[in-house]
Amino acid sequence: MQKSNKKVALFPGSFDPLTIGHASIVARGLALVDEVIVAIGVNSQKVSYFSLEQRLQSIQKVFANEPRVKVVSYSGLTISFCKSIGAQFILRGLRTSADFEFERTIAQMNKDLDPAIETLFLLTNPELSHINSTVVREVLRNGGDASKFVPQGLDLKPYQH
Repeated sequence: MQKSNKKVALFPGSFDPLTIGHASIVARGLALVDEVIVAIGVNSQKVSYFSLEQRLQSIQKVFANEPRVKVVSYSGLTISFCKSIGAQFILRGLRTSADFEFERTIAQMNKDLDPAIETLFLLTNPELSHINSTVVREVLRNGGDASKFVPQGLDLKPYQH
């Protein structure tokens, strides 16, 4: 089997919900690689605000006009999933120094598990650095308008457990 020269980056996360910060990282990542795979990690220990199906559909809708973005879900180790789909890069956004410390540890562990897979860190645009999924969920839970923190058209109706 011939190896592809296509540069593929996996952008893993829970995306509960996808924010404009996430969308910015994907768009900027496309300038560096040929394809970005937005991968929703499934964690059975975590109760999500939005169902997996809602997140998959919403993110697919956001990137519907960008054929170089794929949206999938996965479980297990991110590095194992990268290997299974042929991704050579893991794409991560950094908002704060705390993010850096957390992400650096994971990137070093991943490098130890598979030296061929590189982690690409992109600094969040300063005007987006205060936006994260946790805060967006809190705004939603308390009846606030979170539409300016998520990509246009994202479904913000919560999953009914």
